Amino acid sequence: MTIRHGCFFSYAHGKHAHMKKFKDDLVEAMKCYLEPHFDNEEELFVDSEQLGGGDDLDGRIARALCESVCMILIYTPKYEAHAYTRREFAAMQLIEAERRQWYDLPSHLIIPVIMTRHPFNLPPQISGPGMYVDFSTYTLASGDLKNNPDYLPEIARIVDRIAAHYHHLKRCTPPGHDCGRFVMPDIPPEWRAIPPPHFPR
Repeated sequence: MTIRHGCFFSYAHGKHAHMKKFKDDLVEAMKCYLEPHFDNEEELFVDSEQLGGGDDLDGRIARALCESVCMILIYTPKYEAHAYTRREFAAMQLIEAERRQWYDLPSHLIIPVIMTRHPFNLPPQISGPGMYVDFSTYTLASGDLKNNPDYLPEIARIVDRIAAHYHHLKRCTPPGHDCGRFVMPDIPPEWRAIPPPHFPR
């Protein structure tokens, strides 16, 4: 396989300033601090920047996931409510299981960044697997993430994690591995049990 992207960016699209600005700020911060670690690869794959129109969206997303070192997901309650973002998450879990056979993973490939917490709790898919970073204090008054000292230590942790996987992957990918063969999994079930309907007595 050819590594083309440092990280696949998985997020639920938003219409208003809070979600849009957080995504844009995080994208800019990651590009800035990841750039010194890579050769000719793009720092990030962001669908709004790199996907045009046309057919075979699933195929292009599958290939981009496979050709990425890791996945950053922006967690909001909206993220887990969307079938396609849950599908991207499940796809990267399959990729992680494959790469676990190639080298001893120093950490999981999926890096959740908490933008907005669910009022009940974080689902185990986000809280359980290991490192997540909590940026839920971010507001429109926070300024750019790449310049905000409150967030820079966590950004550095993310960058270090991606860089470690990058060098393992460059050294350990089996010859002839073809990302064109990777396909998106079926849509996974919802992350939270849906309560039964309450009928009037």
